[in-house]
Amino acid sequence: MFNFFKSKKKESEHASQTEESVKKNDTAETESHFFEDDQSKLVQTEQPETPPDYVAESGTPTQEESSPLSFAGKIRLGLTRTRQNLGRQLSGLFGGGGKIDEELYEELETILLTADTGVNATTQLLEDLRVQVKKKGLTEAAELKTALKESLVGMLKPLEKSLDTTSNKPFVIMITGVNGVGKTTSIGKLAKYFQARGQSVLLAAGDTFRAAAREQLVAWGERNSVTVIAPDSDPAKKSDPAAVIFDAINAAKAREIDIVLADTAGRLTTQLHLMEEIKKVKRVIAKAMPDAPHEVLLVLDANTGQNAVTQVRAFDEALKVTGLVLTKLDGTAKGGVVAAIRGQYSQDPPALRFIGVGEGVDDLRPFNAEEFVDAMFD
Repeated sequence: MFNFFKSKKKESEHASQTEESVKKNDTAETESHFFEDDQSKLVQTEQPETPPDYVAESGTPTQEESSPLSFAGKIRLGLTRTRQNLGRQLSGLFGGGGKIDEELYEELETILLTADTGVNATTQLLEDLRVQVKKKGLTEAAELKTALKESLVGMLKPLEKSLDTTSNKPFVIMITGVNGVGKTTSIGKLAKYFQARGQSVLLAAGDTFRAAAREQLVAWGERNSVTVIAPDSDPAKKSDPAAVIFDAINAAKAREIDIVLADTAGRLTTQLHLMEEIKKVKRVIAKAMPDAPHEVLLVLDANTGQNAVTQVRAFDEALKVTGLVLTKLDGTAKGGVVAAIRGQYSQDPPALRFIGVGEGVDDLRPFNAEEFVDAMFD
């Protein structure tokens, strides 16, 4: 069905492999073509002499000297614009020696909303502050800063959930999101993250629509010495994304790979036919391995502000999103969008698995609520 080619620096080997047939069911009519006249390429790359530490805006890895900053320091540096915007206004509000009154609450509400905290989260924060003020007997405006930080940490703490990838082998992670949020770049960084923890990784180039997606993912594979299952490079040979990912999972099982990172094409939430297509991709993944995907990661661009909240709702409804990756926090003053996302859920919100605070390959790390809030304020 699929022909795989293992490419190395100056030689190539050809091998063929027969995949399992997809069982017929109510979706067989629309999915049976996945394995007809289609080709994928297995790209096995070698370890580079110098690992990449930088990711260009195009998503292709290049090199940069490692930053001596701790990740907490990088978060603080990355959230500079948010801190300047929010912190300056809060300092003016809390540092004037005023008293806690309704006017102060109204000003605080305006400040939080302009930081893209969202109506729901802002309302919850103000209600919690009123409770703290009454309970602790606070009277001075300056005392509200610490109380606000405590309330915000408490609100964001449920988003702080570590990702356990040891429950299945391979552990299949489906990556999704709208166009231009940094999915492919995030996959490259995630591959490096898991490799650093001793886990083997395989990449599935399931974005068969964007011309540069395949090349970018293969470049990440070469830099990190990671196997990439990719569609044929000939644009005349159309590949189905579900078929590519299906085959990648079977390849990972045969090679006893720990983690499969499956890329998918970007799509707008208003493109209903494309949202239906990605549901189909998820169904086919489950055919390749029961209970997969084990994690559905939605990649969000922090610069989009409240738009990110809409994206979470739409993709969660379509795919039951289990985790979020928030990128480009270093280029926005809208860090409050994290609270806005949390404010949409009364309970069991999708975990904010990773945040990106820079272009370096190591600048994608697990979310920590206290570090994040500290970086926003101090």
